[in-house]
Amino acid sequence: MEQRSARTRWLIVFGLAILWVVVVLLRLSYLQLYRYSDYLARAQRQQQRIVEVSPKRGVIYDRNGRELAMSVSVDSCFADPDEISDPEMVASLLSRVLGTPVDELQEKLAESKTFVWIARKLPPETVSRIQALNLKGIYFQKENQRFYPEKTLAAHVLGYVDVDEHGLGGIEYALDKDIRGRPGRVLAYADARRRWYDRTQSAVDAGANVVLTLDENIQYIAEKELSAAIAQTHAKAGVIVVQDTNTGEPLAIANWPTFDANKPAASSDDSRMDRAVTAAYEPGSTFKLITLTGAIAEGITNPAEIIDCQLGLITVAGRLIHDWHPFGMLSVTQILEHSSDVGAIKLALRLGAPKFYHYMRAFGFGQITGIELPGENRGLLRQIDHWTPSSIGSLAMGQEVSVTPIQMVSAVSAIANGGMVYKPRVVREIRRGNAVQMIAAPDPQRALDPTTAATLRLMMEGVVNEGTGKSAALNGYSVAGKTGTAQKIDPATGRYSKTQYVASFIGFTPVNTPAVTILVAIDSPVGAHHGGQVGGPIFRRVAEQVLAYMAVPHDLPIIPEAQWAAHHRDDTETSEGDSDFIPMQTQAVSEEPVPAATSQTSQTIAFAEGEGVAVPDLAGQTVRGVTQACSKLGLTPVLVGSGIAVDQSPAAGTRLARGSRVTVRFGRSPGLVPALAREN
Repeated sequence: MEQRSARTRWLIVFGLAILWVVVVLLRLSYLQLYRYSDYLARAQRQQQRIVEVSPKRGVIYDRNGRELAMSVSVDSCFADPDEISDPEMVASLLSRVLGTPVDELQEKLAESKTFVWIARKLPPETVSRIQALNLKGIYFQKENQRFYPEKTLAAHVLGYVDVDEHGLGGIEYALDKDIRGRPGRVLAYADARRRWYDRTQSAVDAGANVVLTLDENIQYIAEKELSAAIAQTHAKAGVIVVQDTNTGEPLAIANWPTFDANKPAASSDDSRMDRAVTAAYEPGSTFKLITLTGAIAEGITNPAEIIDCQLGLITVAGRLIHDWHPFGMLSVTQILEHSSDVGAIKLALRLGAPKFYHYMRAFGFGQITGIELPGENRGLLRQIDHWTPSSIGSLAMGQEVSVTPIQMVSAVSAIANGGMVYKPRVVREIRRGNAVQMIAAPDPQRALDPTTAATLRLMMEGVVNEGTGKSAALNGYSVAGKTGTAQKIDPATGRYSKTQYVASFIGFTPVNTPAVTILVAIDSPVGAHHGGQVGGPIFRRVAEQVLAYMAVPHDLPIIPEAQWAAHHRDDTETSEGDSDFIPMQTQAVSEEPVPAATSQTSQTIAFAEGEGVAVPDLAGQTVRGVTQACSKLGLTPVLVGSGIAVDQSPAAGTRLARGSRVTVRFGRSPGLVPALAREN
């Protein structure tokens, strides 16, 4: 009985052991097979910490390969609160170094038990000071920080990023997906006592590099002169745009006020505003270029036609409009040169609303240009059915329409380059490793024919030589341009202000082989406020430096500095409102078209035989040959068209004073094409 009882007990024990083993195996199988993922995730949450590291953004270059924006490696400080025995002491010590309130640091240390950022992307000197404290539980992690080596240079175009390297403005925002790349990750491991013992980091995929159309040197020139102008005029804001006339590519986009892209939080929203593309303004008299372009292109007038400007008064649909000066009889060229409102309105009335609207749209007004910068404003150009009866009078002189600087400079470039409107683009290339993606420019659109463009160029040259833009004249280069003085709307009254203006000047140089188009717009200057007074001198200073930097050949003789200074000065008498021009008011002149030779811009002083210099026979010569022949004699060539010289005025043999202008028209002659090819 006892043996049976002992055996029974052993069997029971053995059975229980087997049952226990089975239960354990079943439990282990359940945990390993069915709950593995859950418990693994729990373990990872307890033992691992994954920290995303900001990606390395691509480099932004100017057109010549100079770095405008890059990413550099810096240290960020984080804490493991479980390792910190005295959070108050640690917060107090860090507060002195970081300048962060103690209570804010204490909150951070209390919000997590494993990982918390203390400060991101610290300068090296701050990192050294924290390391010197030798605080337990305080660590550092490498991150990428965006760095703009030139600080404020082109800040509005480049934009800026937040602490996590997301683009927030300019190209940084517009091309964020390309530039940003993919972030890396840091995997940190902790033991059972919550102590960090190992870290691994996955590689960061760098973003694409971007090449802009901007030229760092031209951008610097534009920003330097704009800053000096703001200091001199005490203006509220300003813009300078320098554009390649023949491609539409911006070479410089300068804004004031500006900001340091490395410290965007220290600036105001107003300072970060890119006025060149987002701020629309009434263009004022610069818009008369569009009015006269339409009138001449449609053949309803010509530069020499005499218009009665009615002593500065005109009524449009019952609305009396006053000119800035009581002009009498002016040629169409003189209307542009001296910026007559009445003359422009009369031409617009002849042109008619439908055709006038057509030309405004053809030049791109009321539409976005498509430039790769965020927040572009399309401006304001109402459809004809929303015009009032007097709207055509307002539009003729640049009111009831708003434009952006980038729209205006692109429109004037079309006049300069022969009639083609190029869509401005600020991005040339996107580079991903060895792959280069060229950004193709959209096909240009023709806004006017080449003959009309040549006529407008000659008339705009008269604005600088004879009219309101004399202060923009250059020594050794021909300049064509237009001044503008636009009254701003007073928000309090809803009427045009009598004290707040936008003074502007827009022009290109050299006239017949333009290299750059430059727009200057100064918002609310104090004191002198006319376009010729304010914008003209700024244009001249920018153009002088840009042309020298680009090594553009002179197209006019260089006059000795003393002689030039005696005849050219920044003069308030050469702008709208204070012109030194005295119009004809009593002489009765027919409004029938007169020959071009009688217009003011074509008049020359003939000399008796033996006096002055004889005009050479220029027929059959190229543009270069004509320029060289005239320059040797001290004459100023005015070149119209392209090809070879087919006509000239005055005729060969006429004796003129040195400095007089000789107008030469170019065309194609089959018999002379081989000679032209050989010379070129």
